[in-house]
Amino acid sequence: MLKKKDTEIRISTLVGSGARLDGDFAAPGSVRIDGCVDGNVTVEELLIVGAAGSVSGSVTAQAVLIGGEVLGDVTAPRKAELTATAKVLGDITTSVIVIDEHAVFQGKCNMNQPVPDKKTKSREAKAVKTGKRSAKAALAAALREVQEEEDRELRREQEVQEGEKVQEVQQVQEGQEMPRDITE
Repeated sequence: MLKKKDTEIRISTLVGSGARLDGDFAAPGSVRIDGCVDGNVTVEELLIVGAAGSVSGSVTAQAVLIGGEVLGDVTAPRKAELTATAKVLGDITTSVIVIDEHAVFQGKCNMNQPVPDKKTKSREAKAVKTGKRSAKAALAAALREVQEEEDRELRREQEVQEGEKVQEVQQVQEGQEMPRDITE
């Protein structure tokens, strides 16, 4: 269950096979339960629930190795491991989880890790691929088009005015008509 340097675990408390504890149970160090505990279990280090062991209540320890039955939520910040004989009916909160084949686990697992919002990014990427735009992008494009149209209109008006001036200058040069005001 743990790295090689942690294999020398000292079990400070043992609830033996055939023993039954009614009520909450708390212990320092590491604990092995081969009997039955009817209540919440809080252990400071490692909790081992043997294949014959059972806990009816929530379990809290730094790490857990479950081979028996736990009917309640499990909180193990370091690691939670369920062997092939394990049966856990409750939610598990941990940073690392190992579930052997044939283990039974019914509940939710919270791994305490932030998850990037991939759905938002993938929707945006998909919209770009399919040619669809977000409302903000569509509005920006529409404003650009309006500005471009206004610029074209202004250029047309300037061209028309320049054309009229050229025409008036030509008429003056030909002596046909006196200019109104060439500087208009």
